[in-house]
Amino acid sequence: MADMINVSVNLEAFSQAISAIQALRSSVSRVFDCLKDGMRNKETLEGREKAFIAHFQDNLRSVNRDLNELERLSNLVGKPSENHPLHNGGLLSLDPVQDETPLYSQLLQAHKWSNKLQYHVGLASGLLNQQSLKRSANQMGVSAKRRPKAQPTTLVLPPQYVDDVISRIDRMFPEMSIHLSRPNGTSAVLLNAYTEDAKLDIWSKSNYQVFQKVTDHATTAPLHYQLPQMPDVVVRSFMTWLRSYIKLFQAPCQRCGKFLQDGLPPTWRDFRTLETFQDTCRQ
Repeated sequence: MADMINVSVNLEAFSQAISAIQALRSSVSRVFDCLKDGMRNKETLEGREKAFIAHFQDNLRSVNRDLNELERLSNLVGKPSENHPLHNGGLLSLDPVQDETPLYSQLLQAHKWSNKLQYHVGLASGLLNQQSLKRSANQMGVSAKRRPKAQPTTLVLPPQYVDDVISRIDRMFPEMSIHLSRPNGTSAVLLNAYTEDAKLDIWSKSNYQVFQKVTDHATTAPLHYQLPQMPDVVVRSFMTWLRSYIKLFQAPCQRCGKFLQDGLPPTWRDFRTLETFQDTCRQ
């Protein structure tokens, strides 16, 4: 029986605390009503004063009693857990008007992306540490040989495995031109862009705003597609998402139904459903 009481004590305390708040508000209202009504219904001044003081004291004792009861119940309710990943932000989930102010869901999404970003920053750091940079003692101040070599923390796959995965994806999407190259050693690059003098160019921005937006979305997409245990699934999922842009200038926004907004077509593709949205319509 004691275990059952411990399990339900918080819910019961919440219910009792709400009732206690209502009782306290009623007691306080009676105090102000007493002050508003003043001394009445007595023939003599002395009788009216005594009746008023007695009535006023009874109301104050009721307020004190209800306040003590509320303080007792507040101790039973307890405090929110500090181990919640959002700390006090988790209380936003109690907001009854989520449709109008979806702060809690947006906060959860931001927290999720923050965790993914932190994870990929660690992967990028490990990848950069694999590339040993030779620096002179004058530049570093100490000999590079004395520096301990950082241990790589990234997933290293053999080139043949990468070639096989890309070859299968190339057969899956015959309408896409997929080209694989390794301009900097073992690191593979897909869908290269070349300058007019046939030099590899992977950093220059497009001259067109629509393709700049597509590039921004494609840059953030890997934060959503991550599965270190199955890298082939990650690449295939990303390429499936990227393939949805094949109808960039033909698909209308799924929310507003427009083909153009501010002179631009819908550039956002949902990571799960691949549905088309304008930037202002995707929320």
